[in-house]
Amino acid sequence: MSKTTTDPIADMLTRIRNAIAVRKSEVKLPHSKVKESVAKLLKDSGFVDSIAVTDLTVGKELTIKINADDTNARITEIVRLSKPGRRAYAGSDKIPTVKRGRGLVIVSTSKGIISGTQAKKLGVGGELICKVY
Repeated sequence: MSKTTTDPIADMLTRIRNAIAVRKSEVKLPHSKVKESVAKLLKDSGFVDSIAVTDLTVGKELTIKINADDTNARITEIVRLSKPGRRAYAGSDKIPTVKRGRGLVIVSTSKGIISGTQAKKLGVGGELICKVY
């Protein structure tokens, strides 16, 4: 039986942070469409190696391969921006740039969950999910 958390995305980011801290190369967590799309963005931006969704007897499991066994993780910092108690929203002109463009801001918009640079190009704002560097 899994514990339900009030903020599943914060739980996902914490599991990734903890895995990096103890030099684990992959992390497994309960699946959701939001977590999968955040993980896909991390993969497309080159912060993680791969993601996989596994069907279990009940529900699905998301496996994130952070890095190859003999290499260092490419994530230095991963921080949740919008929290359940205090949501953070930004218009397309106010989306922050992380480390002069070397980092990534993940934004939940009406066009789906996309990176901050994509949101600026499309001219849409939304909820700031997290920043990764």
